[in-house]
Amino acid sequence: MRSQITPAGTTDLHQVLADHHRYWGERDLRSLHLLALVQEFGETCLVARAEDGIHGYIIGFVTPAGTGYVHLIATRDDARGTGLGRRLYRAFADAAHRQGALRLKAITSLGNTGSIAFHRRLGFDAEIVDDYNGPGKAMVVFQCVLPLDAAQP
Repeated sequence: MRSQITPAGTTDLHQVLADHHRYWGERDLRSLHLLALVQEFGETCLVARAEDGIHGYIIGFVTPAGTGYVHLIATRDDARGTGLGRRLYRAFADAAHRQGALRLKAITSLGNTGSIAFHRRLGFDAEIVDDYNGPGKAMVVFQCVLPLDAAQP
């Protein structure tokens, strides 16, 4: 079932949180789902909506220095492997570019091999940055220059 990507609203975020396990499994990332981001950066917080609900979402914003930062991206368990993550990233990249972004950035934990592989397939460079999230908390930092070529397999 094809979904339509549209700006997210607070009601969408409430729905995502109600079905949190469908997007994140056992990982509890509810505290990272900040309503303020959706309220303040509505053009770059997007949902992929279909008749049976929200299939995926991306929450991000553009920094004053021209970086489109992706805070969260997730696809529902029954929408994985369909290319939806690519479509969400492409829509975010387009929205961020319209707001003056020249590059994209995202981060993940060292153990999130799925995210690392996904971002590399999208064309992001990946670098492990020590102490990125505090002392002793290294993170993988992804960066790429726009335009994003998310069409490649």
